[in-house]
Amino acid sequence: MLGEKVLEEKGKVTVKRVLETTPQAKVETTFEARGTILGIEHQTIGTYWSHIQPSGLMYGEGSGVLMTKEGGATWKGSGAGKMNERGGISYRGAVYYQSSVPRLQRLNGIAVVFEYEVDANDNTSSQGFEWK
Repeated sequence: MLGEKVLEEKGKVTVKRVLETTPQAKVETTFEARGTILGIEHQTIGTYWSHIQPSGLMYGEGSGVLMTKEGGATWKGSGAGKMNERGGISYRGAVYYQSSVPRLQRLNGIAVVFEYEVDANDNTSSQGFEWK
């Protein structure tokens, strides 16, 4: 069951590069975003790769660093995505955080289920919910 919304952010893709084309395309994407996590303002930078399947569906994994005025956290996650009719991509998956910052330690050991969108102009938006 989904619990409380713990993350909301908006950002921009900063780098895209093709890692391989055979046996399937693998693309790496780096983004920067700002928003709130557990009500605390933050900025994050992350990089993920996606395998593009022959069906057009995607599977990807990523990691990143999140910074607040109180300190930081790292994250790793994975998800599945698909192109949308507006030229963007929608991903759904789960991310796992690690932090020693007291106000962020609640995230340690829980799954945060996310919705991540990239539009045709490389703008990103994401929201995450605690998975109970």
